[in-house]
Amino acid sequence: MNILMVLTSHDQLGDTGKKTGFWLEEFAAPYYVFKDAGASVTLASPKGGQPPLDPMSDAADAQTDATRRFKDDADAQAQLASTKRLSEVTIDGFDAVFFPGGHGPLWDLAEDADARRLIESFAAADRPVGAVCHAPAVFRHTQGPDGKPLVSGRRVTGFTNTEEDGVGLTDVVPFLVEDMLKANGGNYEKGADWASFVLTDGKLVTGQNPASSEDAAKALLKLLA
Repeated sequence: MNILMVLTSHDQLGDTGKKTGFWLEEFAAPYYVFKDAGASVTLASPKGGQPPLDPMSDAADAQTDATRRFKDDADAQAQLASTKRLSEVTIDGFDAVFFPGGHGPLWDLAEDADARRLIESFAAADRPVGAVCHAPAVFRHTQGPDGKPLVSGRRVTGFTNTEEDGVGLTDVVPFLVEDMLKANGGNYEKGADWASFVLTDGKLVTGQNPASSEDAAKALLKLLA
């Protein structure tokens, strides 16, 4: 079982002067769900190499069992530091793809032609595609085999407008995940803010927020069982 995880390479939080990137929990929890299930995990990002970590996700109050495990895992740290360049990756040999969130994907992966190519290839091959929190941003321009937006008519979730408001970034982000999914025809659903909420529709898995990371990864694994 081979799973591709795609992380952001974007580290600027709009014009705030602050840093962003991927959210540690949203990488670490799925990574270990996959590894513990015996999967081989390959990491990629638009620029390759070390993806930028959102410093907020490294704060003491953001730590979880998965993030602490990662901090003690030299092999995982080395793998993260040497992600493959996305333009050099195809779906060949991969059973599924998973996108961790963080605010970074709103700027790069949402507009990245290689990310779009991969997602559309996985969808055309009827292989699972998963994304959590802000990572459903990657579906902004993706189309299904029918030429419609990939999320059109499908049950999807992602970071809510109220959660974005809660972190004070509604006017900073280039677009709101919830609004975009609705605009693309997705049947958007959500749970309580900051609580785990995951939807599976066909081979598409989406999670609402950081708390959904582990459950989203488990939902993806179910599709591979």
